[in-house]
Amino acid sequence: MSDNESLVLDFEKTVVEVEEKINHLKQIAPDKDLDIGKEIKRLEKKLKTHMEEIYRNLTPWQKAQIARHPSRPHCLDYIKALIEDFTLLCGDRRFADDKALVGGIGKFEKIPVVVIGLEKGNDLESRIKYNFGMAKPEGYRKAQRLMDMAERFKLPIISFVDTAGAYPGVDAEARGQAEAIASSIEKCLKVKTPIIATIIGEGGSGGAIALAVADKVIMLEHSIYSVISPEGCASILWRSAEKTKEATEALHLTAQDLKRLGIIDEIVAEPLGGAHRNPQQTFENLRAAIKKDLHELMGIDYKKLKTQRTEKFLKIGSQFLQTPEEEKAPKKSKK
Repeated sequence: MSDNESLVLDFEKTVVEVEEKINHLKQIAPDKDLDIGKEIKRLEKKLKTHMEEIYRNLTPWQKAQIARHPSRPHCLDYIKALIEDFTLLCGDRRFADDKALVGGIGKFEKIPVVVIGLEKGNDLESRIKYNFGMAKPEGYRKAQRLMDMAERFKLPIISFVDTAGAYPGVDAEARGQAEAIASSIEKCLKVKTPIIATIIGEGGSGGAIALAVADKVIMLEHSIYSVISPEGCASILWRSAEKTKEATEALHLTAQDLKRLGIIDEIVAEPLGGAHRNPQQTFENLRAAIKKDLHELMGIDYKKLKTQRTEKFLKIGSQFLQTPEEEKAPKKSKK
């Protein structure tokens, strides 16, 4: 199997077949001196209609596959496209520098900002370098250091979340992984500066939440965000990897489900076929969303902003909690 074939998702095979036929016709037309423009236009129209049908009816598992697509833009791609004069800042000032968690300062639309994100890498070498986007305790402590700096200099924070979860290794646990994640969540709640979190691919478990407790939580249309990976959920509930699709359904991890449940604030549209098919359009769509939210948040008093953020997440938790008495009580009819 070629590299290109390995990147094709199961439900995209019919799309790729039509695309290959169109490309073939475009290549042979000059050589054969043929006028096949009408046939190419017919196929392109057919392709667009077919893709619209597929992507309008994606299952949660198919969305998870798109969110994990190897060619999907990652954190550093968004930083390069959206942040000017970016300066990388390293280290947690305690143990080491975690490459998986990228952070620094730069300018978004000429506004100085602090940027924090999780980078997966785009080939074998870079994936190993960035530990497949799975941060260790020193990564989350670096994030906290950057949040403190943002508050000190009154700089807004933008985070780019894309991780299957925090690194689960023994060494990470020995250095306080759970505490580092919990402290990062606490810091997000307490910091007196605007925070905008964007889920650009996978938002997995506490490793994602540690950077996504924000005034505005934005998700790309085909990204996912959940308390555990579908595979992890299937192994716990059914003790079988064959139940991964059922677990994906049960987790309600799509952007559409999470917007309906009030977990996120906004969904940003992706180009037809997903972010990997047109990264530049994805960058511009996300730029517009961040710009709108940032100007709105910067007009709010920072102390009030912190209070609103805390109340927002307390409300999210309380809406899913009911005492046994509340569950048994008859519902009052609306008049």
